[in-house]
Order: sequence, then structure tokens, then C-alpha cells
Amino acid sequence: MVIGIDGSRAFASWRTGTENYSYQLLRALSKIDQKNKYIIYLRPQSRRRGDLQGSSWSKKFQFKEIPFQRLWTQAGLSLQTFRDNLDLLFVPAHTLPVIIKPGLKTVVTVHDLGSQYLPSMHQLKQRLYLGFMQRYQLQKATKIITVSKATKIDLIDREGIDPAKIQTVYEGYDKSLFKPVRSDTLVYSLRQYGLEPGGYFLFVGTVQPRKNLERVISAFSKLISPTFSKKLVIIGSKGWLSDDIYQLPKKLGVEDRVKFLGYVPDEKLPVFYSGAAALIFPSLFEGFGLPIIEAQACGCLVITSNLSSMPEIAGKGAIYVNPYKINDIVEGMRKVDDGKLRMEKIKEGFENVKRFSWEKCAKETLAVLEKAV
Repeated sequence: MVIGIDGSRAFASWRTGTENYSYQLLRALSKIDQKNKYIIYLRPQSRRRGDLQGSSWSKKFQFKEIPFQRLWTQAGLSLQTFRDNLDLLFVPAHTLPVIIKPGLKTVVTVHDLGSQYLPSMHQLKQRLYLGFMQRYQLQKATKIITVSKATKIDLIDREGIDPAKIQTVYEGYDKSLFKPVRSDTLVYSLRQYGLEPGGYFLFVGTVQPRKNLERVISAFSKLISPTFSKKLVIIGSKGWLSDDIYQLPKKLGVEDRVKFLGYVPDEKLPVFYSGAAALIFPSLFEGFGLPIIEAQACGCLVITSNLSSMPEIAGKGAIYVNPYKINDIVEGMRKVDDGKLRMEKIKEGFENVKRFSWEKCAKETLAVLEKAV
């Protein structure tokens, strides 16, 4: 079988949620599948050549640039489905082309319906485009993959999709990277950022409204007292409608306690997870929430939302809060000082992450692809 894959997100210059999912899934498929042939389609301007060099990729993988600067999906990728002798087109993190070769089977991964649940937190042009394309691809795709059961339920309830058409396949995490960091390395590494082990709450994710950072910062400000010395560290790229978030610490008089570190590559994240008093991740909506399991794998206590997919992903290894209530977030943050609860949740976090791996994700994804043809 010849499988074409939209690899445009996988080789973006910076990888966050969907980009990381696409890349790690491709790596895992390359390791487990020596039977099928793959053609990975790339955008020329986003190609990370270092990731494609060497012998780490299966010989069954062919990388092909589509030289379209605009309309890459709807013109470039569309045209390629007619040129290449594909049995299947898989789009792991974007949208299907409207026009494809007649009879071609398609599989698409739907990460969430955030633009429908929180429309005010997405740009208008994004809402309009995703609204149309989402409905189109949900109807036209041969099979749909969701990264959580929560998203599968959303597709059934809100979009009327046949449950038999949808398969939930959980994401994984890099087990070789995300694990507890030794104390001597931890102290030295954190010192470079003016931090110390256990001395900060950590957020990881794009700085944007749906991540609920305004309430996080407000909750953090309520903890400030003469005996409270912790900081709030925010790791992630600047997103849409984020100016108020960056200005809020100064308005609340806690700018000396809040650190915005911007984008941090995955290789450095285990240090921050391992040294944090807790990951504070009370997002308003998530399709999966990868930082949750990355943190758990590093032995970091997790505080997250009691809604959307987060309880499904975090399992018993988290402290849950109502993300819409600042005082509830405050109480969740105070619980980090409960030593018994802390150790219990960290232990349960280590147990929880055993459910997730990229190898498992790849095997289950491959089963969906093969079933679609």
C-alpha cells in the first residue's frame, strides 16, 4: 500500500502540539512498518533538513517537497493526489484538500473542536475556514482519528458523525527524553534561569486565551504573602490575543514573580518539569493536553482542569480544579504543600503514563489506515 501523508506540520521550524504529534507519529511509523510505502509531503519553507538526514528513517519513506507558497493544501497537495499512485491520503494535523483523485481513501486526525466550543478565542478567519473545512472533511473522510474519547464524543454529539467511522488513538510521549532529571543536573540547569527546585509553578503551552493564563496569573497573585516565595514560569510561544496576558503580572503587582521564557525546545523541558512544584494547566479546552503526560513522566505534580479531555488523559495522577473559578485554582495550587497528597499524585502520574507511547500510537494508527483501504 502507498500512503501519502501531509508532513507540513511535522517539519515546521517550531513544534508545539499538532506539529509534535505529526513528527513523533511519523518517526514511530518509520520504525514499526516495513511493509507499506510512504510519501511524506513537505512545505519547502518549513522543511527542517536536519531531521531528514542520515539513516534514521525507513527506506520505505520518501520525502517530497510541494513547491507551493500559497494554497499548499488546496492546490499543491490536491494536485499531488492525482500525480502519485496513492492508495490512501492521511492528514495528521490539518485539513483535507477539497479536490482529490476520485476513489482515493482518506484518513484525518481531528485534535479538537476548540473553535466551536470557544469561538471568541479564535480568529474570525480561522473560525470560518475551520468551520467549513471541518464539516467537509468529517463528511468526506473514509476514517477519522481522534486523540481522545472526549473529542470522539464531541464529533458524535455536535456533528452527528457515525461512531463506527471514528477511532480514538491516544498520543504518546518521548520516553527517552521525558523522565526525572538528576538533582545535581537540576540545580545547575535551573540556576541559569534564576530558579531552584520546587520554587516555581510551571505552565507549558502557547500563550493564548484558551489556555486560561489570565486566571492562572490572578490565582497566583492571591498566593503572594511574606512566607510565599514561589514563582510562576510560563513557557510557550506568543499566541493570538495574548497582549493582556503579558501585561497582567504588572497590573497585579507580581511582575517580579512571573517569568515568560518564550518557546523552549523539548530537549530542555524535562529540567523545568522535574524542578517544578507543579505543572499548572487549567486549560479551558484541550483535545489531549500533552504537557500533562510529559510532566507526569518527569515526576511533576499536575494541576489541571476537571473538564474536556483532561481528566481522561491525566487519570488519577492530578489535582483537578474548575478552570473558570479563580479561587478553585488557588486552592489547587495550595495543595502542592500537602506532602502526602503530593507523593500520591506523583506516584499515580508515573502509573498513568504507562498507557501512552508513540509506538502504541503508531501501531493503532496504522491499523486504522489499513482498515480504511
